[in-house]
Amino acid sequence: MASIAVCPGSFDPVTFGHLDIIRRGAKIFDQVYVCVLNNSSKQPLFTVEERCELLKEVTKEIDNVYVESFQGLLIHYAKNKQANVILRGLRAVSDFEYEMQGTSMNKVLDENIETFFMMTNNQYSFLSSSIVKEVAKYNGSVVELVPEVVEAALQHKFSKK
Repeated sequence: MASIAVCPGSFDPVTFGHLDIIRRGAKIFDQVYVCVLNNSSKQPLFTVEERCELLKEVTKEIDNVYVESFQGLLIHYAKNKQANVILRGLRAVSDFEYEMQGTSMNKVLDENIETFFMMTNNQYSFLSSSIVKEVAKYNGSVVELVPEVVEAALQHKFSKK
């Protein structure tokens, strides 16, 4: 049986921290579906379509990674993809506390889908999409935080505002 993982997130925008988890997950699982979710509690900078395009661009050389979007329950998406794992990145204890709630609920919804937590590389432990947007908004350099195509997209977004 193939090991299929779903790596969900808002990816607004995708950072080197996200890519670290995606790349490492792609070495462990046969297929990784990077699933862009629209978090209704956040005000996104990029549309779901723009986020998908950026993710496709920065993961195009990873053969077993597929980028899609989804609305609804993550567990339904995972079942649809016949995934047996939800892959989540952790930066700090605060991430674990948040992720534990979702994981517990997902177990209630489908006990056959496991959640796999992967600690991010230490060099990205402080990194979040929110901090990237804040720095880019005020013309700070994000070159060490995001791929070039994402940096260009951020510059383009903020030059319009």
